[in-house]
Amino acid sequence: MWAYTVGFTVLPHVGGFLGWFITRKEAPVWYEKLKKPSWCPPRKMFPVAWTVLYTSMGYASYLIWNDLGGCSSKAIIPLGLYGAQLAFNWAWPPFFFSARNLKMALIDILCLDSLAIGTVCSWYSINKVAALLMVPYLGWLAMATCLTIRIWKDNPEQKPGKSE
Repeated sequence: MWAYTVGFTVLPHVGGFLGWFITRKEAPVWYEKLKKPSWCPPRKMFPVAWTVLYTSMGYASYLIWNDLGGCSSKAIIPLGLYGAQLAFNWAWPPFFFSARNLKMALIDILCLDSLAIGTVCSWYSINKVAALLMVPYLGWLAMATCLTIRIWKDNPEQKPGKSE
């Protein structure tokens, strides 16, 4: 059973790592040039926060999977919501850093917020510990959403043909 625990716990890190790998070279230079609010966390804090959050949400997903008896019909909605929010989570860095499409990143994170809240709500009646393990993630998403909105508003997209 420990293999399932490890697999579910590691899974969220896969997309996080791929997002970092895809954006690692171009992101720092471009991101530093953006106008950001004074309350923006330091760049070095993001990998630490995401490591903790991905581990917590991955383990929480294992608890739900285990409580529902694996991939049963009862697991479709709670784990489907989790999978959907995870996909939107993984899509945000390429939208924001690679495509530099702040509007798409904003749309993505707003969808992500809804799916993450839906995930927690669907999990609460199944396993309260799993739902509570997601609360720090919801808090971080709230900050990330506000940050995305602020960056989108403060950094208007350039017209095609203009240089950075």
